Amino acid sequence: MADSLRDVVARHGLAPRKSLGQHFLLDEGVCGRIAALAGDLTGKHVLEVGPGPGGLTRALLARPLASLLACELDDRAIAALAEIGDPRLTVLHQDALKLDAVAALPAPRQIVANLPYNVGTPLLIAWLRHAAAFDRMTLMFQLEVAERICAAPDTEHYGRLAVLSQWTCECRVLMRLPPGAFTPPPRVYSAVVDLVPRAAQPEPALLAAMERLTAAAFGQRRKMLRGSLKSLGDAEGLLGGCGIASDRRAETLSIAEFDALARALLRRDA
Repeated sequence: MADSLRDVVARHGLAPRKSLGQHFLLDEGVCGRIAALAGDLTGKHVLEVGPGPGGLTRALLARPLASLLACELDDRAIAALAEIGDPRLTVLHQDALKLDAVAALPAPRQIVANLPYNVGTPLLIAWLRHAAAFDRMTLMFQLEVAERICAAPDTEHYGRLAVLSQWTCECRVLMRLPPGAFTPPPRVYSAVVDLVPRAAQPEPALLAAMERLTAAAFGQRRKMLRGSLKSLGDAEGLLGGCGIASDRRAETLSIAEFDALARALLRRDA
């Protein structure tokens, strides 16, 4: 490209805003690596959230995707993205939290994004509710969030986000990036997480039951399950029916055990 990403930032006055959780990735080589991690994009309709000056946007458009929808809240970035001039690119000036990604994109759909730090987790949870609609999600988060998504049971980072993510998707960390890769450097490392939706996805009612279950179970992490699940009704009966000891804590349960509890909760409350 004629101009570097730093030239684009300077020309459009795109000083990163803390209020928007912005940390721009201006290394074109790293942007290209992230686009490659998304796999074969041939014929795919891709959503990117928080493109900023468009480094990852340009890297994605260098691949054979069918279309790219870039959702950007910062009005300063809209003009910068308009300079790209690729007919496959549509720039949407909108809050991504209010975007219906399934309705906005035809199939086959993928999401590839360096997510703004302040909205990464709520965006992911919203997309997980419709995981069946996406072929794959390749997303950058703060490293701590990435570790929470991929955590194993009975480890420091295992919690509600791990259960919801791993129940619906195969999850793995693909790349870690140091603070110095970004402008301005954040205080923490970042990581790219690969989420591939499982072939069998929960029905909406079962997903709602799992959200209720995990909210209660991890809402009071130090409590035994018989206490933390009390808000759901007969906790002892629910746990006993699944062969789970009531004195265990939420962080010790496997994804399969949470699945069994969610299904039992759904049957009981039907």
